[in-house]
Amino acid sequence: MIDLYYWTTPNGHKISLFLEEAGLPYRVFPINIGKNEQFQPDFLKISPNNRIPAIVDNEPADGGEPLSVFESGAILLYLAEKTGKFIPADLRGRQVCLEWVFWQMGGLGPMAGQNHHFNMFAPEKIPYAMKRYVDETARLYGVLNKQLEGRTFICGDDYTIADMISYPWIVPHERQQQNLADFPNLQRWFNAIKARPATERAYAIAERINPQPKK
Repeated sequence: MIDLYYWTTPNGHKISLFLEEAGLPYRVFPINIGKNEQFQPDFLKISPNNRIPAIVDNEPADGGEPLSVFESGAILLYLAEKTGKFIPADLRGRQVCLEWVFWQMGGLGPMAGQNHHFNMFAPEKIPYAMKRYVDETARLYGVLNKQLEGRTFICGDDYTIADMISYPWIVPHERQQQNLADFPNLQRWFNAIKARPATERAYAIAERINPQPKK
């Protein structure tokens, strides 16, 4: 059983996507970051950077005590290795997959996150910062769009953790001031993942935990 410490953010969605796809049994423990629950001492024991998501694997492969993992990229790699799913088995395919996992962790996520902050939440509107992060988000969308040319998924024909880690950061594309029609390969990929039953289940969990106002 996997314990998932989670909130309804792009980083949180990454892990529920994997767990639903893999069919692993798991329990969700909501950590409401709007109420600063990420600073609770018990949560800090498993996520010292006070960020969601984190997991506790109650049945680790070594048969030892429950094992905690924090950081979404590390969690996805851990779960992929635990299950043998959603990561290529061959050396070269695995390397490509990990490159795109780290691309998201070091690029798409942080830049889109700054886009959200300066355009939606910053107490002061700073045009330079707003434009900088919108433009950088667009550049990264273009990088992913190019990678998807002639490929069903980021690494080829197979759906992997490289797709799961990036998809949730494309979901809020309108908030990021991006038009998916400008990135046709990315748009096709996005719609294919959105239609997957596991994706629908993962986002239904988010809606139950943190219902959003209807537009």
